[in-house]
Amino acid sequence: MRKIIALTDYKNHFGSKWKSNPYRSGYDQSLLKNYFNDNNYNIEFISLRNIDLKAKDWKNQLVIYTSSEEIGFNYKSFIEDIALELERLGAILLPSFDFLRANNNKVFMEILRNRVLGKELSGNHSRYYGAIEELYADIKENKIEYPIVIKKAEGAMSRGVFLAKNEKELIKYAKIISRTPHLKAEIKEKIRKQKHNGYRPESSYQAKFITQTFIPNLTNDWKVLIYGNHYYILKRGIKANDFRASGSHYNYKAGSKSEFPLHKLDEVKQMFESLNTPHLSLDYAYDGERGYVHEIQGVFFGTSTLEFCPDYYTHNGKEWVVEKQQLDQEGEYVYSIVHYLKQHSELIK
Repeated sequence: MRKIIALTDYKNHFGSKWKSNPYRSGYDQSLLKNYFNDNNYNIEFISLRNIDLKAKDWKNQLVIYTSSEEIGFNYKSFIEDIALELERLGAILLPSFDFLRANNNKVFMEILRNRVLGKELSGNHSRYYGAIEELYADIKENKIEYPIVIKKAEGAMSRGVFLAKNEKELIKYAKIISRTPHLKAEIKEKIRKQKHNGYRPESSYQAKFITQTFIPNLTNDWKVLIYGNHYYILKRGIKANDFRASGSHYNYKAGSKSEFPLHKLDEVKQMFESLNTPHLSLDYAYDGERGYVHEIQGVFFGTSTLEFCPDYYTHNGKEWVVEKQQLDQEGEYVYSIVHYLKQHSELIK
């Protein structure tokens, strides 16, 4: 059997699972082990604190990992440190480190999307900022078109997402989401400005954020979860006087009843294959002419769509067909890893 190492967090949890038992405990590890064994893989769960970066030859070792959404994302930063070093030691991370970095980090998510998909494929146009002064510069140079969506870099479920209809609103929302208060430092900066002619004080607004194209007149979007060649789709309605569907189960329709424009599913498949990951979560919108990808996640994304969908789409080589869902969340996760490795046999030689 080929060995896979699974990195667990400080609670010994692995992955993200809707309605996990106990609550918020991730995937059932005994199920993962059984499913991997059924596919001729031996999985070993190792906590991050027990990873020895010196004692083991990590080259070509298959590694799957978890992420974290705990307050401050401090533990996620620790996971990144370990995962990045493992990748540099030659371990094969599934998915690659890029997707861990992009998890709950919309700035890098946009960098990844722009690099791999580009505007033509993903539809959306975004800009990203590390300080509000950079936004001021873009405003001054007339690089902003209104209305515009502004999002804080961290968070999910539409938290920290605003629609700015003009410059005044954009600056107001940018100040809300980018504020980094530190009273002592701000006092020192004021003193330095008075003491040193021409001194530019450090910004008090350094929580990074992004702006995105606003697509008007949408009544819904879709959450698309992809596991290997299984495409689960959930239609999510947009409430009146709002523009956000992310994180919503409002007026939803699932699976083959999701009313997804099937002629755009080829485009989604192309994006998934370009991103080169075992599994993917997409927030997708369609205005009747073209599709738009709002967000992508390759690790630790919400899995409620699996529970809502009685079936999924798959491509039989000629057309899209509907298949009844048979696997549970752990089964789909394992299926995606195994399917990916079959498609990339060079990784398991």
